Amino acid sequence: MKNVHLFLIGMIMLTLGSCSVIGGIFKAGAVVGIIAVIVVILIVVWLISLFRK
Repeated sequence: MKNVHLFLIGMIMLTLGSCSVIGGIFKAGAVVGIIAVIVVILIVVWLISLFRK
């Protein structure tokens, strides 16, 4: 089973251009980072509002 996963990863790496793969990873990372920051800010604002009441 492990060999099948390695084979599939190898085939994906050969069929996709390396620049587009790296670009996709960075775009996904940026979007996830932005969402994470927004969620943390919302949680902090929610906690502050709980303590002020």
